[in-house]
Order: sequence, then C-alpha cells, then structure tokens
Amino acid sequence: MKGTYTHLSMYSGSSASGHGGGKMSLGKSIKMYLTIFVLTTCIYMALYQYHLSREPFAASEVVKPPLYIITPTYRRPEQLAELTRLGYTLKHVANLLWLVIEDANATNPLVGHTLDRIGVPYEYMVAPMPEKYKQTKRAKPRGVSNRNRGLEYLRQHATEGVLYFADDDNTYDISIFEQMRYISKVAMWPVGLVTKTGVSSPIIKNGKLVGYYDGWIGGRKYPVDMAGFAVSVKFLKERPDAQMPFKPGYEEDGFLRSLAPLDSTEIEFLADECRDILTWHTQTKKNAPAQALNRTHYKDTNLEHIDQLLVRP
Repeated sequence: MKGTYTHLSMYSGSSASGHGGGKMSLGKSIKMYLTIFVLTTCIYMALYQYHLSREPFAASEVVKPPLYIITPTYRRPEQLAELTRLGYTLKHVANLLWLVIEDANATNPLVGHTLDRIGVPYEYMVAPMPEKYKQTKRAKPRGVSNRNRGLEYLRQHATEGVLYFADDDNTYDISIFEQMRYISKVAMWPVGLVTKTGVSSPIIKNGKLVGYYDGWIGGRKYPVDMAGFAVSVKFLKERPDAQMPFKPGYEEDGFLRSLAPLDSTEIEFLADECRDILTWHTQTKKNAPAQALNRTHYKDTNLEHIDQLLVRP
C-alpha cells in the first residue's frame, strides 16, 4: 500500500517532506467518497421500495374471478376440429376451467388427447342422454344431460365465479369472457346468426329491458340463445333445484326460469349494453363419415395413422 500512495504522490507533485500529509488527505477523500456512495445507495433503495409499495399489482398478478365453461359435445366427424377451435380461443382467457362433457357412456381417448394438446385446464366427463329421449321420433333434447352434469359439478366443487354454456360449434370474441367474469347474478347479450332475424338479443331502451328480439319467441319468458347469457356460481348455488329441462327449444328458457326469483332489473347487459355482437351461432357444416381406408393398399403408410384420428359416428 505504501508504494501505491508514493506513486500517487509523485503524480500529485508532493515532496518527500509532505508525503505523510498526502496519504492522510487521500485517505480522507476515499472515506468521503465511500460515505457518499453508501448514503446515495441507501437513499436510492429507500425510494425504490417506497415506489414499489405505491405501485398497484400488475394485471398478470391480480387473481381474477374464475370462469367455468360448460361445453357439451358428442361423437361426429367435426368433433375434434370444433373442440380445437374453441379450445384455442379459451387458451387466451385467464383463470378458466373448461368442463367438456360428452354424450357417451365412456370417454374417448381422441378427445382426451386433443384436450391435452390444447393445454387449457379442463375436466372431461360423460353424461349420456337418457334412453327414453334417444328413442323418440320427435326433436331430441341434445346437450341437456351434459349441461346438467356441469351444473352438478359446480355445486360440488365451485364456490365463486361465473358459469357459461359454450357450445363447441359457436364463435366467440374473447372480450365477452372478461366482461362476464364480474357479473353478480345473471347477464345477457346479443348472439349473431340466429334464426331469420340474424340475431337474438334483449331489447334495451333507456337502459331498461323492454323485451326480446328473436326469430322464434314461442311463448318463452326468456327467448334467448344458449350463447347469450351467463350466471354467477354463487347465484346458482342459492337455487339448488335449478337445472335445464329436457324440452327441445325451451332449454334456455326453462333453465333461466328455474333460477327464480330473478327480476328483470337484476339482469346485467353486456357487449356495450347489447349494442355489439361478440358471440355467433356459426354452426359447422355437417360432413359425411369418412369412407373406410383400404388397409391392404395403404399398408405401412402414414394413412394408417391418420385413419385412427378420424371420428366416425
């Protein structure tokens, strides 16, 4: 250390007689700079911690109310394609559980593989249509047993959040999921591509519900489409008998009626107070079952693997 200070004193022009004073002066300077550095660092850290304490949580850190998306499905050529399309829409929505419920007696490995590949948190269950409805020659109440199974699951496992019936053949703007997340009881909004009117919607005038616009009213109190409403889980659980009826054409109306008491003033209206369309009843074109593969002709080719992915009724 002595050599170092001597070297510095040479550059400072110090004489041999003032060598000791130079070392003292340099030592004081170093201590002063160190003190200033430490104090500055402490002040900076204190200010930084105060800044963090005043900052709101980042959006990604805020725990949003959960959404429970109930999707009935059944075996058909379009099944995997439609689940894939809906699944990748739901993948953009936070804190969501997808309840995929198939009208079958056993789960389908192809469906399970598709859900795993998409990566949305899910529960895959089965709920076959009762035999008495399968045998009827009239319109069948499709998807009812599936949806009621979803309601049963929520009563057993959920305590908060919102439930929504999202059919796999519809199209959804993801903003509707964020809007429905914060409802208190029941919310409604328009659904496009429904019946001859082209849209099914509550009619709002001066901020109040005055009726419903739909191509088929049919004496229904709530003539709405399945994709046009959501319900609070807490509100549902306060009505233990609420369920969807096995009555074709009246499933939505029957379920909403079963949520009574429900006053029209308690219904919230989303999608810019029903002035926008964020869900569409698109429906996929029906496809004929794929013809059988000639396994002799195409033996040991990729077609043998692809054939196993085709869903046939």
